[in-house]
Amino acid sequence: MNALPHFAAKVLLPVSILMTGLHLGAQVSETPDTAASQANQPTLQLDELVKQALAKNPEAQSVEHTVQALTHRVPQVQAQPDPTIAVGWAGSPIPFKTMPGDASSYRGVTVTQQFPVAGKLKLQGAMAQRDVEAAQTDYEAIRRRIAAEVKAAYYDYFYYDKAIQATNQNKDLLEKLSKIAEAQYRVGKAMQQDVLRSQVEISMLTEKLTELEQQKATAQARINAYLQQSLETPLAPAAEIEPALIRYSLEELYDLSVANDTAANRAQKMIERSQIGVTLAQKQYRPDVSVSYMYQQRTDQQDMNGVTFSVNIPVFYRSKQRQAVTEAMQDVLSAEKMRENRLNEVRFELKQNYLAAKAADRLINLYSKGIVPQSSLALESSMAGYQVGKVDFLSMLANFSTVLNYETDYYRQLADYLTAIARMESLTGTDITTPVTDGTVARKGF
Repeated sequence: MNALPHFAAKVLLPVSILMTGLHLGAQVSETPDTAASQANQPTLQLDELVKQALAKNPEAQSVEHTVQALTHRVPQVQAQPDPTIAVGWAGSPIPFKTMPGDASSYRGVTVTQQFPVAGKLKLQGAMAQRDVEAAQTDYEAIRRRIAAEVKAAYYDYFYYDKAIQATNQNKDLLEKLSKIAEAQYRVGKAMQQDVLRSQVEISMLTEKLTELEQQKATAQARINAYLQQSLETPLAPAAEIEPALIRYSLEELYDLSVANDTAANRAQKMIERSQIGVTLAQKQYRPDVSVSYMYQQRTDQQDMNGVTFSVNIPVFYRSKQRQAVTEAMQDVLSAEKMRENRLNEVRFELKQNYLAAKAADRLINLYSKGIVPQSSLALESSMAGYQVGKVDFLSMLANFSTVLNYETDYYRQLADYLTAIARMESLTGTDITTPVTDGTVARKGF
């Protein structure tokens, strides 16, 4: 982006010279005080913006609480079943009263504890832990998505700010050029259509400014929404942004996504959970054991103690245990296909954004190294020719608009390029860039 700060200088210099030569004087370049004031103006920093959005986003907070809730489920499913206690009597219609002289009459208490088959509780805990890990990937996915969306909103906000600045500059200069045309027309050195055309161009730029202001306001409201504050809250101008080199080839990005994509990782956790579920379902064929202790009091008789062992018998295994195993195996297959599908989607999304970044990169370099310098030379030549009557006003006006329009296009491509990078980083979970020091956006793999 280093070439861009010189765009305006290339355009303003010949315009200033032209205006000075025609004695319509206003300096169009910024005064030192104005430049210093803009340099000292606070700017909106992207890193701080992302940090605030992540801290305040209620969706992320909701999933974070879900993770905590699921974490507390793990010890629950690993715990032994609660013991049961029963009290009762026999031989008398009166509660807890025994019949004297009846050896079978008693009042007593029974405590029962069930012991699941070995390994069942551990497997239930492992399944619950996979639910926790899956929820953690959901939390990470939301954070990555929010970060990518905030960055995209910020880059749009940056672009519209730059586009408004360029368009205002364009409009101011066109108004001065229109005055030049009017002065030339009054002395018979220009045609009336030059004046009319310049006024039409000014009106078109006014219309464009209205659209850009609305789009900037929308981008500002979008950022405020991520910050959980009033949509009308004013924001400082976006800080300058620079292109960055992509450190990885497309194949390397594919590999990173396989390891780090949140949706693929979630599907992997579901595969593991389902595989544990198969083992747990198979254990249901084996009966659980219950142990009961009974204490009885009898009138005029010795107290009695008793122990009972009981097991459940899976006699309905065809419709219960066997079906549970089949269900769990189908869950495994479903989760595997889900992961496979997600990896295909990730490859497409990476390829799509990679190609978008590649196209934007080429246009950035084309604008900064080819089109703008050439257009600036053409504008200087047409202005010089206009002063001596060799070039008509409309040709000069066309060249003037071309140069400033390409500055706007440059910033649009820069915003699109960085947005594509933000989306790829969301898919790979990795900072895939290195800073650019020479204004070049050439990259590995392009």
